[in-house]
Amino acid sequence: MTLRRHVFISLFATMLMAACQSTPSQNYLGEKKAMYGLIGKIKVQAGQRDLLASILMEGTRTMPGCRSYIIANDPKDLDALWVTEVWESAELHKASLSLPAVQQALIKGRPLIVGFGERFETNPVGGHGLLPVTK
Repeated sequence: MTLRRHVFISLFATMLMAACQSTPSQNYLGEKKAMYGLIGKIKVQAGQRDLLASILMEGTRTMPGCRSYIIANDPKDLDALWVTEVWESAELHKASLSLPAVQQALIKGRPLIVGFGERFETNPVGGHGLLPVTK
């Protein structure tokens, strides 16, 4: 798989998940472990930003390991979206790419995407909006 295709699949798929919740992760011993964060910009075909945002928000409401998933319009670029997400781990983020809902969204949304802008990986430590996991 080419790097560009991997980046596309990774960014797009993770942008599909919505309304995930939680607090800092703990392993089975109760020790805190690093969360995985991703912030990415998607460049969209002219006039198609709202449609792509709706496709991204159509995804499942609960994704294993997803703590937060925010889709935002770029206020300076009418043809760009920003996605900010938090996962319990990079492994859970990667595993989400194989889910049927993600695969369906890839097929539906790919024609609307022109490319990708900045992409940042982070290790979130907590804060307002990272809500407790509901079980």
